[in-house]
Amino acid sequence: MGSYQMVDVSQVEARNGIFRALTDQLGVAGFRINQLELAAGAEGPEHDHIGNDQEEVYAVVAGGGVLRTGGEEIPLRAGHFVYLPPDVRRQMVAGDQGLTWIGIGSATD
Repeated sequence: MGSYQMVDVSQVEARNGIFRALTDQLGVAGFRINQLELAAGAEGPEHDHIGNDQEEVYAVVAGGGVLRTGGEEIPLRAGHFVYLPPDVRRQMVAGDQGLTWIGIGSATD
C-alpha cells in the first residue's frame, strides 16, 4: 500500500441501507470507522459496546436528529461530536432531514 488510501463512500455498499463499513477498505488497523445513515424519522438500534469494550465518537456530518441515552434526548446537527464509553446505551434517531454520521471506535484496552 502507498502512503495513503482513499475510499469514495458512495461506492461502498450500505448494509441494511444504513451502515457503510470503511475500516477494511481504508486499511485501518488501530480503530474502526464507518459511515451511518438514517432516513428522515428513522431510528437506529439501541445498543452498547460492553461485549467488545469499544468506546466511540460520533461525528454528525449531515442532517440532524437526537441521540437517546441515559433517559435523555440530546439534539444533534452537522458539526456535533459525541463521545460514548462502552457501557452507555445509545440510540440515534433521525430528524426531518435524515441523519448521517461517522462512527469511530476503538477498544479501551
